[in-house]
Amino acid sequence: MIGRWHGLVIDCPDPSALADFYQRLLGMQRVQDEGDWVVIGDAPDRPGVAFQRVADHRAPSWPDPGTPQQMHFDVRVDSLDDAEQQVIALGATRLAGGNDRFRVFADPVGHPFCLIKQ
Repeated sequence: MIGRWHGLVIDCPDPSALADFYQRLLGMQRVQDEGDWVVIGDAPDRPGVAFQRVADHRAPSWPDPGTPQQMHFDVRVDSLDDAEQQVIALGATRLAGGNDRFRVFADPVGHPFCLIKQ
């Protein structure tokens, strides 16, 4: 092993707003907030997800690779139908793709993520 995973950094236009979306989706807490840089995780000394402000952020265009997806989360859920209602209420958008085991969505700034049935 060369090192240990420290975190994932996501470019976005509004770090606080996108961090709030993922806090609710993943059940994490805000562990650092410096305006243009926000980190969420389950504890300050553990790996987390960071959001950094990018002035000219270009949202991915799923599934068109013209603007690549850049990254995506796979989130395991008990019920796809219940989880879909909840993420849409948080500001997600349903995207094309998926089947009876997973569904594809975009977060409020366009990054794709999947809900995966357990």
